Amino acid sequence: MLRLEGVQIRSGDFTLRADWQVETGARVAVIGPSGAGKTTLLEAIAGFRDLAAGRIFWDGRDISRDAPGARPIAMLFQDGNLFPHLSVAQNAGLGLCPDLRLTPAQWGQVRQALARVGLEGLEMRRPAELSGGQQSRAALARVLLQGKPLLLLDEPFAALGPALKLEMLDLVAELAEESGATLMMISHDPADARRIADQAVLVADGEAVTPQPVSALLDTPPPALRAYLGEG
Repeated sequence: MLRLEGVQIRSGDFTLRADWQVETGARVAVIGPSGAGKTTLLEAIAGFRDLAAGRIFWDGRDISRDAPGARPIAMLFQDGNLFPHLSVAQNAGLGLCPDLRLTPAQWGQVRQALARVGLEGLEMRRPAELSGGQQSRAALARVLLQGKPLLLLDEPFAALGPALKLEMLDLVAELAEESGATLMMISHDPADARRIADQAVLVADGEAVTPQPVSALLDTPPPALRAYLGEG
C-alpha cells in the first residue's frame, strides 16, 4: 500500500498537498490541468523532490528520506531516458545493474524482458535505429527488469500515434497485472484513464485529491476538471 500522510511539496511559491492512500495492485490515473503539479507529485513519490512536510509510506515503511534508487519504485519518463550510445539490451540491462556487469543468467533475463515487450531480435540496435514505439518498449523493458512493486508513468506514450499509444497502454496494463505492481500514470486524455485505470487522482488548485473511481470523476467532473476538459 502507498500512503501519503500530510504531504506538502513546494516549488517556489507553489505548494501541492496530498493525504491519501492507494491499495497494492491498484491502477491509478493522475489527471488535471497542465501545470497543476502532476509530475511534481510523481517526482516526490519517486524521491526526486524533497517534501516540505509529511511522510510517504510503502507497506507501512517510511520511505520519505530514502534515495530514489532505494525506493520500491520504478519511474518511466516522457522521453524514455534511453542512452543513445548503448544498445537496446544494454539500456534494458541498466534495470538490473547500473554498471552493466551482468551475469549470463542476467543477460538471459534481459532477452526475456525484451521478448516480452516485442523487441526480440533487436537487442543490439541503438535507440536511434528504433521507431518511437520501439523506444518506448525498450524503456518499458528496463522498468520491467527493475522488478519494483510501484510503477510511476509520466505520460511516456504521449508522442505516439493513437493506435500505438493504445497498444502500449494495454501492454503496461498486462505487465502490471502479471507482476501485481501498483500503477500510477499521468494522463491528459480521459480515454486513456478509462482504458488503463480503476481509480483517478485529480490534481488541481494545489491539491492532489483522494483517489476515486475513474468513472465517478470523469462522469461528474468538478469545476476545475470540467474547465480543463472544455466542458463548461
